[in-house]
Amino acid sequence: MHITSQDIQDMDKRRRAAFINSLSGYKPANLIGTADAAGNTNLAIMSSVVHLGSHPPLLALVIRPGGEERHTLANILATGHYSINHVSAHMVEAAHQTAARYHRDVSEFDATGLTPKWRDGFPAPLVAEAEISMGMALREHQHLAINETHLVIGEINFVEIPEHCLREDGAIDLASADTVVLAGLDTYFDTSAIKRMAYAKPDLPPRVIPD
Repeated sequence: MHITSQDIQDMDKRRRAAFINSLSGYKPANLIGTADAAGNTNLAIMSSVVHLGSHPPLLALVIRPGGEERHTLANILATGHYSINHVSAHMVEAAHQTAARYHRDVSEFDATGLTPKWRDGFPAPLVAEAEISMGMALREHQHLAINETHLVIGEINFVEIPEHCLREDGAIDLASADTVVLAGLDTYFDTSAIKRMAYAKPDLPPRVIPD
């Protein structure tokens, strides 16, 4: 099947969204926790977190256009802080429900039964049910003219992770943390490792790291 750009443009809006959102493959499933200046909480599932660099430790987040409807963006810009929380298998139903368009006065924590977790001095809630959580500080915000989306770049202030999920070399064992991935807009998958490869060098063949 060959699908042209015109075919994509001619698709029904919902069909086009489902198609394009699936093309990038498996994506991270994260809950973004925020609070407004008065401390009212918000929680939203997003699949657009991208690694930007390790020194300083930066992650990017793409937030769709929507103006006043985007409570997450408004809270991040107001307080300069937010949390990124991995979705685990036991949280999928509640996490997915945070995508519903609740009124600003309704906290998705209350609506879904998830629990806000606070750290002293950090103005955004983490998700207590998440195995892996990060406290983020806003470093840059760009409004992208090409499609009115927002690029939010944050620096990792702290990480909360079970000790057993951290390998000796510093890598995180995501499978042991029960982290799930998301395809398209609505399909969640658990993960298992196929193999782990050594650092690629031009003078050496591919090498598998033994368990």
